[in-house]
Amino acid sequence: MADYILACDEGTSSARTLLYDRYGGIIALAQRPIESSYPKSGWVEQNAEDIWGAQDATIREVIGKCPGGARNIAAIGITNQRETTVVWDRKTGRPIAPAIVWQCRRTDDFCTELKQRGLGEEIARATGLVIDAYFSGSKIRWILDNVKNAQSRAENGELAFGTIDSWLIYQLTARESHIIDRTNASRTMLMNLESGTWSSELLNEFNVPLCMMPTIVPSTSTVAVAHFGSGINLPIAGIAGDQQAALVGQSCTEPGMIKNTYGTGCFVLMHTGMEPLQSRNRLLTTTAASRDPSHHEFALEGSVFTGGAVMQWLRDEMQLYEDVEETETIVRSVVDTGGVHFVPAFSGLGAPHWNASARGLITGLTRGITRAHIVRAALESIAYQTTDLIDAMLKDTALPFNELRVDGGASANSFLMQFQADLLNVPVTRPQDLETTAWGAAYLAGLSVDFWGDLTDHESHRVRFEPHMSQDQRESLLGDWREAVRRALL
Repeated sequence: MADYILACDEGTSSARTLLYDRYGGIIALAQRPIESSYPKSGWVEQNAEDIWGAQDATIREVIGKCPGGARNIAAIGITNQRETTVVWDRKTGRPIAPAIVWQCRRTDDFCTELKQRGLGEEIARATGLVIDAYFSGSKIRWILDNVKNAQSRAENGELAFGTIDSWLIYQLTARESHIIDRTNASRTMLMNLESGTWSSELLNEFNVPLCMMPTIVPSTSTVAVAHFGSGINLPIAGIAGDQQAALVGQSCTEPGMIKNTYGTGCFVLMHTGMEPLQSRNRLLTTTAASRDPSHHEFALEGSVFTGGAVMQWLRDEMQLYEDVEETETIVRSVVDTGGVHFVPAFSGLGAPHWNASARGLITGLTRGITRAHIVRAALESIAYQTTDLIDAMLKDTALPFNELRVDGGASANSFLMQFQADLLNVPVTRPQDLETTAWGAAYLAGLSVDFWGDLTDHESHRVRFEPHMSQDQRESLLGDWREAVRRALL
């Protein structure tokens, strides 16, 4: 039997491939950057062929490092940036437009029209989502409206839509498989949440032809075969959108368990069990990655559009430091923010506000404010936004909340994790291996092909941050933050 699992992790800023052994250890890792472009205010695009090229390069590099080569790989798991939308020509395999990234706000006006037509309740009931440009459905509509002859070509069966998992699998299988897993499909605003099938009513409302949609498949099952030449064919056996993969990777598989991924954005998911739970506080109900393909599992989700991206902005555009790793030292050079609050609403505010017109602002500036105060306020904004999401989740459920499990690049910042524990007043725990998204995809694939044995040690080493802030200080800080958010929403 083969000794390794290959995990493809295509994120917003990079494509990575990792190789795992039977104990969940990382044997090899390769990474390539993914460039985004911003052709207009609020627009975010990527080149889908560049995405595939970067992922393909990392796959080849990791296979080259695999003991025994590709023949010693048992299965492939795939995880990806969600909602990002690709439409391609079935005959040529070429995209007909740039990939529209999940952050892109170009379809705000279309979403406003949907709301004005009174579709908010129908969409929420069917899909668990709010109407927002964040999701793939409106992005498909934009491409069909703005690329010459796209609508008629789609209706004639000439075009295919996919999220990034679909696009990668289409390439890996030499254009044989046009599929999407349930977790990614649940982020399109076009899938019926309970049945796990495309909603004919919503496809009609969006005027999106069913023939361009991929087949929906379980997250844990052998659903396609990747071809590597020389007779090497590997099963694609685990697929999940990045946040659902991280939920699995953090072992948050029981109702009430919560994880937050601190990446370009922040994504808080609470596992809620086998039945979808409709939020009363403008959170999303979404499909979780089920370990049993015959079962459907669900989660509540809140999204912070600008998380770690605010620190990248301070580095790249404001040039306040050269390396994000410097920020922990910078923020510890001051005792607080000096009264500054930074609301990084660069692309509007996500849950629980869902305000596309909100814009970023910095409040509390005085002559005595320094670089360190602004950097600290930006870093703290990530924890404040996460706290708002979790507060909304707890209002929606009666489930106990005793711990926040964290991952993602910014979770390596111990100052941020301590501040997060203080604001939530519960422990924050960080795994030794921060690659929980890739690990989740690998784990799903391994389950499908009966690869894993006893992995009890994989989650045994976690760094724990205990809260120590007084209740009065906590309430004062949160009150000031929420006043700053109120101003951003004006």
